[in-house]
Parts: sequence; structure tokens; C-alpha cells
Amino acid sequence: MSSFECVPNFSEGRNDATIAAITDEARNAPGVALLDVEQNADHNRCVVTLAGDGPSLVEALVRMIRVATDLIDLTTHEGEHPRMGATDVVPFVPLGGASVEEAVELAIALGTRVWEELGVP
Repeated sequence: MSSFECVPNFSEGRNDATIAAITDEARNAPGVALLDVEQNADHNRCVVTLAGDGPSLVEALVRMIRVATDLIDLTTHEGEHPRMGATDVVPFVPLGGASVEEAVELAIALGTRVWEELGVP
């Protein structure tokens, strides 16, 4: 099974409890390693680095995005970094023998689930 790195960005860099709730979904996900969490209060943004097999990453990401969507209120959000949503970007990076095409398929699978399950475009 191919492995990928994924670096989702969340529009929260100040509330430790919200960041913990989001990242706990990755910590508790089988087949996923939480490699790094960077939070920046000035930008009010958190960047998470994950690695794992594609299906496990997608499952963990859907859970993380669900929590972010539930907890982050963009109507009161302030920060230096422009944002698109509670979850801004979710890039997949192929590792080892994984291909860019597989990474694109994962992005499409994630986007489809996020839309169908959470109603987030």
C-alpha cells in the first residue's frame, strides 16, 4: 500500500483545546502517524503534518475536518493569514513509490466525502 504525507491547515492557532480536539482525531487513527503540529497565534492558524497509507489518511482527515468545522467559528475569526474555511488546504504528498496520480485520487476521495458527509465544498 502506498504511503503519503499530508499537511492540512486549520484556521485556529490560539485555542489549545480546539487544536487538541482536531489533532486527537489523527493521534487516535490507525495507520496514521501525527508527525508535527505547528500553531501560530498571529496568523491564527495551525498546520499539521501526518503520514500514512491513503485510506487511513482520508478517514482521519474526514474526522479532523468534521471537528474543525464544528468548533471553528469564522464569523469571529481574526488573524493575519487569509483563510478559505475552518480547514483551508489539505495537500497530499506522495512518499516512496506512491505517485502524484494516487495523491490526486486521494484528494478527490477526501473532497467527495467532505462534501457528502459534512456539506463543506
